[in-house]
Amino acid sequence: MSGILYVTGTPIGNLSDLSPRAAQTLEQVDFIAAEDTRVTLKLLNHLGIKKPMISYYEHNKRERGEIICAKIEAGENCAIVTDAGMPCISDPGEDLIKLCEERGIKTVVIPGPSAVVSALAVSGLETGRFCFEGFLSVNKKSRNEHLQSLKNERRTMIFYEAPHKLPATLRDLYSAFGNRKLSIVRELTKIHEEVIRTTTKYAAENYADGSVKGELVLVLEGAKESETEEKYNLEYAVELAKKLIENGEKPTAAAKSAAEMTGFKKNEIYRELL
Repeated sequence: MSGILYVTGTPIGNLSDLSPRAAQTLEQVDFIAAEDTRVTLKLLNHLGIKKPMISYYEHNKRERGEIICAKIEAGENCAIVTDAGMPCISDPGEDLIKLCEERGIKTVVIPGPSAVVSALAVSGLETGRFCFEGFLSVNKKSRNEHLQSLKNERRTMIFYEAPHKLPATLRDLYSAFGNRKLSIVRELTKIHEEVIRTTTKYAAENYADGSVKGELVLVLEGAKESETEEKYNLEYAVELAKKLIENGEKPTAAAKSAAEMTGFKKNEIYRELL
């Protein structure tokens, strides 16, 4: 008889946030699929649990996914965990769920802390409708295209970001969205937890110096109705190209990117730039 995959939420910082059900699940399963076995071992040691583990992360997920599913099909129960929070959300565990679906393996969720929802709750911004956008690409073109696709997004937007990438991201958010409310939520549930309620303009000018450290979630105000009704014009396209140049792109590349984002011809934008 096939076993079960338990999608098990773990603390995002404070170990006391682990639910009794999650602890019981980790105690009772046959093995654990962990993003980083060293991190999960600390949690297991805290709980006094000894359990076989198999590493499962972005670069080995296909090979290990097959191994994990084979063990479950042989009758073993498995808990999948990430280093912090809910697995399978902006996480390679998503692929394991799809593989289980394909192979008819039962999955059960053991809810736990989520940095996305926790950050939104304390952001001070609208919570009725929101969208999670994960990490922005480090590729400038992909990053700019992603941000421009959200220009008219009226829901509150949530991003993950690494501290060393924060300065560039704050500047890019201001360039793409203008001045909007922004909450920088850092070190959730940890000793130095902090919610910085600010604006994109102020943040780009005052927090882009690398001084903000720790695990970060950015919560951005959505567009107002008047903003979503704006139409692209050539002047906007040229200004967009100028901002791309300020961020390091060459004029020809900036004109091309702005053309792709706005629908204007590259030559038109480039001519205005000159």
